[in-house]
Amino acid sequence: MRFAFLFAVLAVFSVMPAAAQPASRNLHTAAARGDLKALNVALDAGIGVDSVDGQKQTALLLAVAGDHLEVFKALLARGADVNAVAANKDTPWLLAGALGRTAMLEAMLALPPERAPDLRLRNRYGGSALIPACERGHVETIALLTRKSKIDVNLVNNLGWTCLLEIVILGNGGPRHVAATKLVLAAGANVNLADRDGVTPLAHARRRGQAEIVRLLEAAKGR
Repeated sequence: MRFAFLFAVLAVFSVMPAAAQPASRNLHTAAARGDLKALNVALDAGIGVDSVDGQKQTALLLAVAGDHLEVFKALLARGADVNAVAANKDTPWLLAGALGRTAMLEAMLALPPERAPDLRLRNRYGGSALIPACERGHVETIALLTRKSKIDVNLVNNLGWTCLLEIVILGNGGPRHVAATKLVLAAGANVNLADRDGVTPLAHARRRGQAEIVRLLEAAKGR
């Protein structure tokens, strides 16, 4: 009898209309799916643009994760916070850098000063938007960040690595990482800033057989 009652309750919840569920969930679902119409319906109903889910993720962060540019821009237009910090320390700005969402980063850089990305915020590894972009070889993103923002190209993360070290240590030495190396060197990356063991980017590149990056680092007076 008790199990029959439990199944009956579950059945009721399984057919519960969307309108009866937490309204903020509709907003987050719409952002994650890239559903602009549903997103606007949720916002027009009075759901806070920066309301969070169980992981403290905002709709803007979910739009970044899903690469939904239209939804992202709609949320920005509604005043969404680019510096809202999720439980895992992601922010829309930091995640956009890590995922190479260049158009989204550009839109955030165009915001007025009071809404601008906070470059002091760090991800769970103590890094900036630039460091994971370098690790993954997001060349257009790196070019934007080094050209249009005041991001620190010599920031050292919790692993003891700079963006240049991440290019070499975690990259594959291919064309994208070669291009990334050129960009950060041009932006003022310290070619001889070593890791915690005193190993420089050039030494790491030589160990990994990254010939073109070795050439670039040697030309920049790497040791």
